[in-house]
Amino acid sequence: MQKQDEKTAAQSAAQFTYGPDANGYFGEYGGAYLPPQLIPAFEEITAEYKRIANDASFIAELRSIRKHFQGRPTPVYHARRLSEKNGGAQIYLKREDLNHTGAHKINHCMGEGLLAKHMGKKKLIAETGAGQHGVALATAAAYFGLECEIHMGEVDIVKQAPNVSRMKLLGAKVVPVSFGLRTLKEAVDSAFEAYLRDYKTAIYCIGSVVGPHPFPMMVRDFQKVVGIEAREQFIEMTGKLPDAITACVGGGSNSIGLFHGFLDDPVKIYGVEPLGLGEKTGDHAATMTFGTVGVIHGFKCYLLQNEKGEPAPVYSCASGLDYPGVGPEHCYLRDTGRVNYVTASDDECRDAFMKLCRLEGIIPAIESAHAVAYALKWTKETNAGSILVNLSGRGDKDLDYILENWKLED
Repeated sequence: MQKQDEKTAAQSAAQFTYGPDANGYFGEYGGAYLPPQLIPAFEEITAEYKRIANDASFIAELRSIRKHFQGRPTPVYHARRLSEKNGGAQIYLKREDLNHTGAHKINHCMGEGLLAKHMGKKKLIAETGAGQHGVALATAAAYFGLECEIHMGEVDIVKQAPNVSRMKLLGAKVVPVSFGLRTLKEAVDSAFEAYLRDYKTAIYCIGSVVGPHPFPMMVRDFQKVVGIEAREQFIEMTGKLPDAITACVGGGSNSIGLFHGFLDDPVKIYGVEPLGLGEKTGDHAATMTFGTVGVIHGFKCYLLQNEKGEPAPVYSCASGLDYPGVGPEHCYLRDTGRVNYVTASDDECRDAFMKLCRLEGIIPAIESAHAVAYALKWTKETNAGSILVNLSGRGDKDLDYILENWKLED
């Protein structure tokens, strides 16, 4: 146990030191493709983050927030009935849905809010799809006494009405985005434009491990707590490592957080993308499966794009996954073969969602249900061993959409 404690301590100490190269690249992916007027602003963010990342007082304050405000550590839970009904392998859940605000997004939002406070910024600007990042950032803004402006596509505003109400209750200004497909990609475009106008007094708090350097690195560092905790908790529960771990992948923040706790271990890792309605362009958002290398929102990654190199239309029943790009570190992990990127369809997601509700009394976010869907498939195929799922959020936000669009069995 002492050796295990020492390894956990070493992982925690390294949480803010591992990163991409000096220019923000993971292999050929990442970087910072910025308009000239924003280059100084992002250089300021990079320099300040590097400073506070090694500042004991910043780290101590963030740990205190996580413990006393967020409710960390979140538990690992053995989904015994779900496992028994699905075959011989055992399914475990990392319960990020039990975080304050209901998802993993609070992990990096409190970190970004604390960084903004240290930089003397007055306002937080962000995009949101499923609304969880928006709620978490509005929460951080209220906690630190900052203004907050959240850009959200009109389609997602309708789908995620409860989270829109939460953002407004927390004091955030919600900006409807009415152009294009009116979903997450357009929300990012709109938020970037707002930041261009207000970068001297505001900070753009990107909601995933995407965007220009340093955000893929910074958001990942704040999310690594998920994997560090999960690894220690799983060993404490079972005496060994899981055979596999899995998480949903849109931009990729919850998944990169879990994966980093296990990258050096003999554990199979699966990132689950939304196959949606099928393989036709516009029917899915499976970037790793069907995308090619391109540039979007200031960074290079695998991208669903048309013949002109423009982002292609995407779809997912999960608002937090319908993004045509993906985090650059995920692209690197795909190319190296360390992580396997797979898919789950809307139908598979719905089936997993209902099984988790009825067998375990847990209502997951639709995003998280994609990872549960792959875990169910994995357990049937292997019929032995164990798989750990990052249950990245709870499904309260999705209830209106589910009741309207999914036929619930009696």
